[in-house]
Amino acid sequence: MATEIIPLDVQALTKRFGNFTAVDHVSFTVQPGEVIGYLGPNGSGKTTTIRMLCGLLTPTEGTAKIMGVDVVQDPEGIKPHIGYMSQKFSLYDDLTVMENLEFYAGVYDIPKENEKARLAEIIHMAGLESRTNRLTVELSGGWRQRLALGCAIIHKPPLLFLDEPTSGVDPVARRIFWDLIYQMASQGTTVFITTHYMDEAEHCNRVGFMYRSKLLAFDTPSALKSAYLHGAAWDLEASPLLETVEELSSMEGVAQASLHGDRAHVIIDPDVWTADSLTRKLLEKGINVQGIETVQSTLEDVFTLLAHRGKTSAELD
Repeated sequence: MATEIIPLDVQALTKRFGNFTAVDHVSFTVQPGEVIGYLGPNGSGKTTTIRMLCGLLTPTEGTAKIMGVDVVQDPEGIKPHIGYMSQKFSLYDDLTVMENLEFYAGVYDIPKENEKARLAEIIHMAGLESRTNRLTVELSGGWRQRLALGCAIIHKPPLLFLDEPTSGVDPVARRIFWDLIYQMASQGTTVFITTHYMDEAEHCNRVGFMYRSKLLAFDTPSALKSAYLHGAAWDLEASPLLETVEELSSMEGVAQASLHGDRAHVIIDPDVWTADSLTRKLLEKGINVQGIETVQSTLEDVFTLLAHRGKTSAELD
């Protein structure tokens, strides 16, 4: 039985610009048909990672292989295997929808005898049947997004990179776009997507968290919550409430404190605080805690805690 080729194998990938390290020894592997969410704030290294993986930037150190092809040694060799949809959607506004698709069919050397059928497949998938003769500049953000996706996958790549594709589009367009992603993944396409939206990441097979050029964690959403939070997302019933949030925000071992309705929502480092010790500490500050309830954690809670730890570590270095 033939061994299935790993779509993406990244080992110690690093990129430096002078004295600045944009990506610092990042390692992970991706399996066929997975949807990978790659999260992090602006400037954390997400786009730089993708640009290296697409052969657009040369790594300073480390290796990356796409479908067994070495990205550094053979950047041209990876191009048939990948689709790339950038943040700004690489479309030509003065061309129609069909003309954009035809242009990318030529870029990717789609055989002429297959081109018509493939264009029809893309148009149907993206729901663009009634817009083929519209100028691209006239399309709304959601329709431009679908067209850009169609252009990126016109050559049927096994691995698709999407760099913040849902930024600036409305919630309905986001949902439709994710339906398309799941459809492609169910057919075997591996999808690697950067996003700012934690609700999107909840639906990925696995999630990577980038912060200050480092990959802090890479696992399934459920495993990340289990591994890092251990019940560390709490809602506090306390008074006075605003002073509670302010006090919690200044305390060591508290990743974040915020108002959630009539409660104080807090992400604590479970290695630092227990409910009893936190209650006693707040009492010393004149704050009365009526109750602490462990609440269902989210990926945003996980990222908040990991970013807090990453920031603390950087300050100690």
